Amino acid sequence: MPIMTLIEAIQNRHSVRRYRPDPIDETALARLKEAIAQANRQASLHIQLITNEPKAFSGPMAYGKFEGVNNYLVMAGKREKDLDERIGYYGEGLVLLAQQLGLNSCWAGLSYRKISGTYALDEDEKIACYIALGYGQSQGSPHKGKSAGEVSNAGASTPDWFQRGVDAALLAPTAINQQKFFIEYLGADEGELPKVSIRVKGIPFVGYTQMDMGIAKLHFEIGAGLQNFQWEQKK
Repeated sequence: MPIMTLIEAIQNRHSVRRYRPDPIDETALARLKEAIAQANRQASLHIQLITNEPKAFSGPMAYGKFEGVNNYLVMAGKREKDLDERIGYYGEGLVLLAQQLGLNSCWAGLSYRKISGTYALDEDEKIACYIALGYGQSQGSPHKGKSAGEVSNAGASTPDWFQRGVDAALLAPTAINQQKFFIEYLGADEGELPKVSIRVKGIPFVGYTQMDMGIAKLHFEIGAGLQNFQWEQKK
């Protein structure tokens, strides 16, 4: 069983681009495969784990200083409106599990090559991104981020669990570290559960804002803990 809690995984996990050649431990591999199968069932995704394959993160398309990547997740699913959000939410769940299992990871939106024969797609499916996995040459390092006040309305009038959720969301990986999300506590009418919303505003040349939102949602839920609230439905 993982010795690291999910909160600890969120706090300790940083993007890693350079990896050692060690193969993934068989026990960790089995846990990952089980979690991938569960995510695919729950979210109607087609996530695929590729191991011992060194080409995808090498060559002219593999910019971003990747080195020694032999294992990765192909994050794919049907071409649907909310695909990127589901990829972010369930992909980050796998990233945090990998951290619990002693592995390192890095989300990759563009810096990889699609190697023929390593994955399978149905006609109505597409690849949203890759996630590099393995044992890092280092544990990575944190990046300077925004404050809670810049990404939420957390304050004296919001509950403590909301603040904890925002703090966890601030540690969520986002495209080029843009953190272009805003988490809003909406309160509740009498007899109803409180509502929370996450809005995203992307940079025009970066098309991963919905994926970022899915990742931030998962972090928020983990940070908030066992709280009864509901996500505000998009209009």
